[in-house]
Amino acid sequence: MMILDILGFLHLGFADIIDIIVVALILFVAFRWLRGSSAVNIFIAILMLFVIRIVAVAMNMKLLSALLDTIIDVGAIALIVIFQPEIRQFLNRMGRSTGISGERRNLIDRLLGRDPKALDDEAAKELARACFEMAEQKTGALIVLQHRNNLQDVVDSGDRIDSDIRSSLIENIFFKNSPLHDGAMIIGGNRIIAARCTLPNTDRTDIPAKYGMRHKSAIGISERSDADVIVVSEQRGTVSFVRDGRITQVDSRNQLKLMLDPPQKEN
Repeated sequence: MMILDILGFLHLGFADIIDIIVVALILFVAFRWLRGSSAVNIFIAILMLFVIRIVAVAMNMKLLSALLDTIIDVGAIALIVIFQPEIRQFLNRMGRSTGISGERRNLIDRLLGRDPKALDDEAAKELARACFEMAEQKTGALIVLQHRNNLQDVVDSGDRIDSDIRSSLIENIFFKNSPLHDGAMIIGGNRIIAARCTLPNTDRTDIPAKYGMRHKSAIGISERSDADVIVVSEQRGTVSFVRDGRITQVDSRNQLKLMLDPPQKEN
């Protein structure tokens, strides 16, 4: 009882219990989100600082409390910088999962000038043909399919193409002696927008060793936007499809064509 009297914050009411449950859920979601990334160790260190501060305040340790308050106040700005990719990724995914119905989503897209249209049948055939022919020849490729999220910063990092989707053109761009083969191709609607673009790498540390830099870049851009990515492996001659950071190996052209439609919200 003496310890409980000293640690007065342990005298819990109904509001305190709700408060603890909400905070626990927030911490669980944050840890699950950061698990596997390099930021998880920083997150754990921050939690330890907060726990020490709570105990210091409860035990009326004024000097330690003041020191921790100063560290936390100054560190808040640093945290925004350190966790900027994770914060951006979290807000982006939260915005994409708000539960807006299909009709309202389409209205918002029209008002904002966004066109998340899927590839038409001919463009999908050309793209699938190019991917599997490059896989047979073990020609590496990285193709980003833009949907609602604007990828202008990625487009600006490469060379503009603005061409119809043709398998011969795609194969020529990714031919190993082509000046445009190194980097990603951006496709929007039924047009090849740009090539030789630079993509952000993922911060995840749980990527299997069999996946190289192309796959890590594909995961990175799919985590930061609603774009889908097709990866043709130069070493293994395989085709992979990446959506929301998840890699799926594609075994046939028809399977790839079925996966090319942008993700839709349920009504």
